[in-house]
Amino acid sequence: MALFVRKPKGLRLTEAGAQLYHAVSSALRQVNEAMEGLSRRTRSSLVTVTSTMGFCALWLIPRLGSFQKAHPGVEVRIAANDRILNLDRERIDVSVRYCAPQSAPKGAVWLFDEELLPVCSPALLDMASAPLREPKDLRHHVLLHLDDLDNPSPWLNWRIWLEVAGIPDLRPSGSLTFNYFDQTIRAALAGQGVALGRTVLVQDLLQDGSLVAPFMQRVRTDRGYCVVEAAHARGRSEVQSFVRWITDTAEAESARHDSGKAKSRLAGTARQRGGQKDKPE
Repeated sequence: MALFVRKPKGLRLTEAGAQLYHAVSSALRQVNEAMEGLSRRTRSSLVTVTSTMGFCALWLIPRLGSFQKAHPGVEVRIAANDRILNLDRERIDVSVRYCAPQSAPKGAVWLFDEELLPVCSPALLDMASAPLREPKDLRHHVLLHLDDLDNPSPWLNWRIWLEVAGIPDLRPSGSLTFNYFDQTIRAALAGQGVALGRTVLVQDLLQDGSLVAPFMQRVRTDRGYCVVEAAHARGRSEVQSFVRWITDTAEAESARHDSGKAKSRLAGTARQRGGQKDKPE
């Protein structure tokens, strides 16, 4: 049965074709609306998150499994970038921003303060020719430096830490410089030198023994991390779930970190008291 007639300027439905078109057009429209609805629902379950490359690589990505386990229907897209992005223009839902507290955007939730301490591979501690027992022993080792031209951070260089440690004029045996923090930490893991670690980002590596902190001296910077929800993403349940998860995780880890520091201080005090008691008169 012919459904259309071919004309020089197009097609014309026959009477039978017109009847079939009216019969199926309503069903096709329903199928199309259902497909569009499913597509919108799939897109709305995606949460795009941006932060620095170091934070994404060393803190966020290792913990994403717990979020996915709690929210299996939410897809997370990581957009790591050391530059501050415009969330609305880039269509990014959540940003974990590295900044000073007074520079945090309105509505941001503070996650972590930042402290610095030297970290290195355990292999460097076992070097008989160049042990790392006190800060001045750094003169026998290579220092790993961070030099990010996009985000110059003078408080993250070794000069500040060495001044606090009382050895501002120390000259190391060598230096290596990187423009990303995660590169610096990879070099430390490979035993290429001693890095200045951000406690928030290296705590997992310290806990599993991949890195060690040879000295107790820490320096607190005037920066840290906060989480920012984009204006266009507010009200979306999956975005709220992600923000709630990251703030709860940060709060729990900060509490454990503070408890661990207190125990370390008590252990250090006990050792000092014990040493004083055992001194001969």
